[in-house]
Amino acid sequence: MQITTVSDFRKNIKVYLDRVIQNFETLIINRGKDSGIVVMSLEEYNSLMATNHELSSRKNELRLDSAIEKLKNGKSFSRGLIED
Repeated sequence: MQITTVSDFRKNIKVYLDRVIQNFETLIINRGKDSGIVVMSLEEYNSLMATNHELSSRKNELRLDSAIEKLKNGKSFSRGLIED
């Protein structure tokens, strides 16, 4: 995670945005006392939204926990893809 000020961000916007995308980093732009903005790549945002959706209900959360336990205990199996 990087932290910068608004004025430094303005001066180096391309550098900061390139770092966010290339390094999968989050940038916090400090705007004063208890105020700020978070900048993240679209890929990171989409990942967070997918995780949020997966954990949005207790039922989904329990399903994921069950699947993780099966993988840890070697109780999983593989299937080949059906090709047309």
